[in-house]
Amino acid sequence: MTLKEGKTGMTLKIKQIDDSSLKERLMTMGLTPGTKIKVLRAAPLGDPIAISVRSYNLALRRADAEKVTVEQVG
Repeated sequence: MTLKEGKTGMTLKIKQIDDSSLKERLMTMGLTPGTKIKVLRAAPLGDPIAISVRSYNLALRRADAEKVTVEQVG
């Protein structure tokens, strides 16, 4: 499953980030394999989505979220 498919309120764990020009930047922002994140909400038209990662909130475009493979936790 990808982060793009995550629903509001889901707690997810990052498995991997696909190779792209954005990979290094996402990892610098704390999206590293093994990190738990929570999907907070999506904009009214669905893009972007807000997630909570470590100690801050982050908004990601769905196209970028599609590159992050996750698994649901609990």
